[in-house]
Amino acid sequence: MSLKHAVLAALLEGEASGYDLAKIFDVSVANFWAATPQQLYRELDRLSEAGLIAARVVQQRRRPNKRMFSLTDAGRQDLVAYTAQPPRPTAIRDELMVQVQACDAGDTDAVRGFVRERMEWSRGKLARYRRLREWMLDGRDEETYLREAERIGPYLTLMRGLSLEEENLRWGERVLAVLEQRRAVRQQA
Repeated sequence: MSLKHAVLAALLEGEASGYDLAKIFDVSVANFWAATPQQLYRELDRLSEAGLIAARVVQQRRRPNKRMFSLTDAGRQDLVAYTAQPPRPTAIRDELMVQVQACDAGDTDAVRGFVRERMEWSRGKLARYRRLREWMLDGRDEETYLREAERIGPYLTLMRGLSLEEENLRWGERVLAVLEQRRAVRQQA
């Protein structure tokens, strides 16, 4: 997947500035796609040149002018074509997994610390995702939201982000328990 389609999908929410898109990515898209603001701005320029998004300049008095971006018909058609193609299998590239893989030959205490850090990071993301979920539901139960909301894609991806971080916590707890158990056995020997 390219950043191109993540940006086009984010613009389904409506017109947005580059700054707005960076916030959208940080809050909702970050559970499945990461991008720096610099990458976003470069991609916005490419998408504009390709005619997939339209840009307009908004004059501001006390701030620099800003560009607002919106999806064009060509951009919507590109998303239609993109969603009709089978996705490539996900390939996980996670440095922590390599460290855990090598922990028997390395610094197990450091690896345990890294697992704890990852778990804290997951707890923080879970808290943000849960706040976003409550904001999206706006007092409705999930079934009502899924039946009545104009767009459900953002909620469905949020559900995936929630389950991923919950699983990261379960995995981290198991890893820490196994490493602790092994340490206790070695100390007894």
